Amino acid sequence: MNILQIYKKYHLPENLQMHMLRVAACSNLIIDNWTGVEIDNKAIIRVCLLHDMGNIVKIPEDFSKDGEFLKIRKKYFDKYGTNDHEINLEIGKQEGLTEKELTILDGKRSRKNEETLKSNSYERKICAYCDQRVAPDGVESIKERLEDAKVRYKNKPSSVWSNEEKANYLIECSLGIEKQIMKYCKLKPEDINDDNIKEYIEKLKIYNI
Repeated sequence: MNILQIYKKYHLPENLQMHMLRVAACSNLIIDNWTGVEIDNKAIIRVCLLHDMGNIVKIPEDFSKDGEFLKIRKKYFDKYGTNDHEINLEIGKQEGLTEKELTILDGKRSRKNEETLKSNSYERKICAYCDQRVAPDGVESIKERLEDAKVRYKNKPSSVWSNEEKANYLIECSLGIEKQIMKYCKLKPEDINDDNIKEYIEKLKIYNI
């Protein structure tokens, strides 16, 4: 089953599909320009393509006036609960992610940037970095993307981004991860952009999980 068929099976809105495709495309661009230690390319792509499958529960009710969307959202709540990260892991498991891939998926979250920076896993670093480069409307710099996260989540006490000191430290860690990746990549951060990932997105739409 290809990734678009999987997205359709879970009734994901197009903006969420595009986010995951862009993240996977950024990772694919890095993979094709990688000069460092051997990495598990397949694991990186698979994790990126499935990393936010549970995020439909985070989409506010007023996102769509379509009653069908609200029904789908409710089905997610009834079946999986309300914790988007746990849902990501559960659906990843359902769709065949290996234990190694699930570990990468669990570790790549921005709240774990300090651990990712210290980690020896470049699969985890690349997945985390690419996710943190992709904003709702496309690829941005780390600074732009995460400064925006501070603004969007500042009134959500449960988010690490609502604490400015913690958020600033996570941004520093993310910039550190970027340096670690760029050291072994024939790219500059600005080379990872919407124009340069277009071709990858089209190829990934038929990627078989």
